[in-house]
Amino acid sequence: MIPVHKLRLCCVCVCVCVRSKPSGPCRGCGLPMNTVVLFVPQQEAWVVERMGRFHRILEPGLNFLIPLLDRIRYVQSLKEIVIDVPEQSAVSLDNVTLQIDGVLYLRILDPFKASYGVEDPEYAVTQLAQTTMRSELGKLTLDKVFRERESLNANIVHSINQASDEWGIRCLRYEIKDIHVPPRVKESMQMQVEAERKKRATVLESEGTREAAINVAEGRKQAQILASEGEKAEQINKAAGEAQAVLAKAEAKAEAIRMLSAALTEQNGNAAASLSVAEQYVSAFSKLAKESNTVLLPTNTGDITGMVTQVRTFN
Repeated sequence: MIPVHKLRLCCVCVCVCVRSKPSGPCRGCGLPMNTVVLFVPQQEAWVVERMGRFHRILEPGLNFLIPLLDRIRYVQSLKEIVIDVPEQSAVSLDNVTLQIDGVLYLRILDPFKASYGVEDPEYAVTQLAQTTMRSELGKLTLDKVFRERESLNANIVHSINQASDEWGIRCLRYEIKDIHVPPRVKESMQMQVEAERKKRATVLESEGTREAAINVAEGRKQAQILASEGEKAEQINKAAGEAQAVLAKAEAKAEAIRMLSAALTEQNGNAAASLSVAEQYVSAFSKLAKESNTVLLPTNTGDITGMVTQVRTFN
């Protein structure tokens, strides 16, 4: 037996409804009852009709309504709503059938449009998301569906917002959860991935061989350059050393001549010069027989004094 205080006439669905509390929601329609004094929760908007026409939207907090004349017709939540988009079939641009599901995040911005613009806002947005997803997937090939997932989500959100603006609903974001491809297509994709990896490995190996050959050639080139530069520096140093030796020899010879000239001007200088010439003359003749079997001698070979006198005459 239901208590009498729990049997009340619902002002919305016009039925005898059972409530857990005198001021609780109707179990038949789920809407709050007009109890004159109402407390609207935060992040909710209650749409009130007066004698069948839209009257006003109750703000969160304390509100007052006239019994029998005013009734709460819709209760809209202003929180962000998460809706699972059921899995559906879609055909890509290259005629591959895909099974795709997603998650839709939306929020009611205008409770009036959401109440009177469409019968069921969530159902309408879900259907719109499904049709938009199929339309967007039909513009892309299978490879681009995986590569451009973020752009696909953004395009779906943009298309939904263009249509749902009249319903007072704003789509915040859309995320694709899973993309299922046919088994044969999946095997083909796997083979393509393996072929691509083998190709990259071959390319990397060939590039490594090329780099190694270039490095070897560059090393040989640098070695030849360094060797030629070293040989050049060696020849330069050798020529400079020979030049310095010749110069030092010439300077020594000139110094010897100067010293000899200075010695000749001194007393008994001629006698010393004659002695030196005679010694050289005798030394030269002593070496002739050692160097060759044929020896040509002047007629006055033994006349050393005459030879010295002749040399002095030249001087």
